[in-house]
Amino acid sequence: MTKMRQTEAGSALVYILIAIALLAALTATFMDSSSQQTSSQNTFNTATELNSQINFIRSAIQECTLTYPSGDIGVPTYDIAEQRNNPFPIMPIADYYTDQGATNTGASGGTTSLAKDIRCPGNPGDNVNHAFIFAGTSGKFMPPPPNFFNDWQYYNGTAGIFFWTETTFTDAFLDTAMQKVADQYNECESDFIDATAGAVDFASDTNPATGNSSLYNEVECSNGAKCLRIWLKRDGANDLPDEAACN
Repeated sequence: MTKMRQTEAGSALVYILIAIALLAALTATFMDSSSQQTSSQNTFNTATELNSQINFIRSAIQECTLTYPSGDIGVPTYDIAEQRNNPFPIMPIADYYTDQGATNTGASGGTTSLAKDIRCPGNPGDNVNHAFIFAGTSGKFMPPPPNFFNDWQYYNGTAGIFFWTETTFTDAFLDTAMQKVADQYNECESDFIDATAGAVDFASDTNPATGNSSLYNEVECSNGAKCLRIWLKRDGANDLPDEAACN
């Protein structure tokens, strides 16, 4: 009798251990599925927000150039490399402003060429104090950058015209979101840049070692960051050696 009870107790223990193992496996599967679903949702939300802001910035700049196709009549005659591609907005911290007796600090008051500080040449006319594109008077307000990203920056120089944002966060869904957005364009329209091994210059005139203006010192994907860059105009003759050939 005692032996039978011991056998029954042993069998019950086996069943309990099997139940615990099955519960653990089910929990692990559920947690993994939930984690994948969360990551997928984060990727989708981030890519959607990046796309929305890219289209907003792009359309605002294109509206400026279409409305004022002559731009600022002084820009084309201002013979330094940083003033090109009229009638597109010049960099908001460009020397052109101060050299002509205007102000070159953006609405943010900083020394970085932020997209939210760009102005529209030709609005008003040949006045070097161009009107801000993103301001209360224009009715266009630049939203905050997507979560985990820095403000969009803007470049107008020998390589063409582009804007970009960067992040130093290492969450995998951020990489995936940037890559998904970049993949929506051809290789000459967008770039996903990994600068975790060191800063990456964005154009041949953005390397201070070449003796160019300090205006370009921050036109790079910062050391330790990953960047998403969108082109508006590209001069293939001034691409960097490791970039795709784009004319």
